[in-house]
Amino acid sequence: MKPVRAAARAMLASIFVISGVRVLIKPGEGRVQAARRVTDRFTPLLEKTDPRLPTDPETLVRLKAGTDVLAGLALATGRFTRPAAAVLAAGLLPTTFAGHPFWAVPKDRRPDQQIHFLKNLGLLGGLLLAAADTEGEPSLRYRTTHAVDRGQRSLSHAVDRSQRSLTHAVDRSRRDIRRAVRTAKREAKIAALSATAARKLP
Repeated sequence: MKPVRAAARAMLASIFVISGVRVLIKPGEGRVQAARRVTDRFTPLLEKTDPRLPTDPETLVRLKAGTDVLAGLALATGRFTRPAAAVLAAGLLPTTFAGHPFWAVPKDRRPDQQIHFLKNLGLLGGLLLAAADTEGEPSLRYRTTHAVDRGQRSLSHAVDRSQRSLTHAVDRSRRDIRRAVRTAKREAKIAALSATAARKLP
């Protein structure tokens, strides 16, 4: 299964690496204008958060392209595949809605934009699968849950063993006490009989 996963990841990552390199070399006015649909909404928030953060659409487009290249290479080479897929998926959402708003274009352009929109949704689905893929290993949540369950079971067994040991110890103590009482009674009875016999002797 590993060769299939490796090939699928490389194919999935290829479009992000290639398009990211092209955008880094030349963003293109159309891409920058499309990015403004998203960046203009978040520019005031970025400026309030930290004035040093870039707000220029072209710079943001280049940053996103650089992120796509790095995350795409990580996904393709099998390094940090799940975080890389999650980063690519997060970046694909604004790109899809900003770049292919088929609902807002003239009817003659709508089919093409709709195809690109659905293509990006398909890529998003693949990225989400890659982000969730544990390669057959138990997930962190599964391991954590089962570790807690094992700990609780071990604690419960330890408590049960302690209770059983305490019960056995109490039972042994009771038996020992009863045995000692019986022994003391026998010895007292023997001593009394011996004293009685001694008094009867001339």
